[in-house]
Amino acid sequence: MMGWNGPSRRRVPRFPTQAPLDVTVLRSGIPETVPGRSTNVGERGIAAVIAGELVPGESVGVEISLRSGTEPLRTRATVKYQHELRCGLEFAMMSADQRTAIRDWAKETKTAAEVTAGPHPVVEMKGTEAGKDGPASAGGKSGGKGKRKRRGLFGLIGLVLIGIGIAIYWWRWDRGWQELESSLRISEKAAAETPVTKVPAEMIEKLLVHRVEPVYPPEARKQNLQGIIAIDIVVGRDGTVTAMHPLNGPDVLARAAMDALRWWKFEPYRVNGEPVVVESTVAVEFKR
Repeated sequence: MMGWNGPSRRRVPRFPTQAPLDVTVLRSGIPETVPGRSTNVGERGIAAVIAGELVPGESVGVEISLRSGTEPLRTRATVKYQHELRCGLEFAMMSADQRTAIRDWAKETKTAAEVTAGPHPVVEMKGTEAGKDGPASAGGKSGGKGKRKRRGLFGLIGLVLIGIGIAIYWWRWDRGWQELESSLRISEKAAAETPVTKVPAEMIEKLLVHRVEPVYPPEARKQNLQGIIAIDIVVGRDGTVTAMHPLNGPDVLARAAMDALRWWKFEPYRVNGEPVVVESTVAVEFKR
């Protein structure tokens, strides 16, 4: 699907950024994480370049690190479009705190850019117009010649600055893609790892440090579906859920449970002091 090329229809501004991000989509009941790099972000959505294919209209999870060394921003979003590697995502479950975090980050970014740029220098031109003071005004021809020289000099400087800007842009772009490919290889390696042991449900529950409650699907409410969904999960060395498989229940509830589970975070399970990949089972309850 092609991107929007007409006038901007955004109700809130977007701010340019090259922050790394992960887009997680559920495929055949298994979460697939695709790395990428944002090009701009706002309170309502984000544009990015990703190393994979998304389908317009599908719901995905987004994790973006706006500041290094801080907790990533995690939310759900809807894919609005994708063309080649570029995509547009509209946030679906953005909390007030997350919106505030984006606004604060945008203000800091804008302030830093203004400080870096500094005030524009004022160039005072003398003797460049006929009738003004200065030796060039007397002859006319020499004044015109001086103007042409200055214009040529300014044009040359402009071309040099444009060339430098293009070189910096491509350098950052190439470095970004190197990081993107590197993170993709790391993700593929992590997905290929097999659990070394199976941890009891009560033990893995004690290691849970971040829990996201599932969204009760409207179609499940209409059918009055409820109950406990048991899901077999694989927890990586970093405590994230890298794979999952429902063991019971209606598909609509199982999908909702897995959409929430992808954001759960555990303390790494350790064997002889070293974090390892483990398998366990968790339960998610749905009730009216």
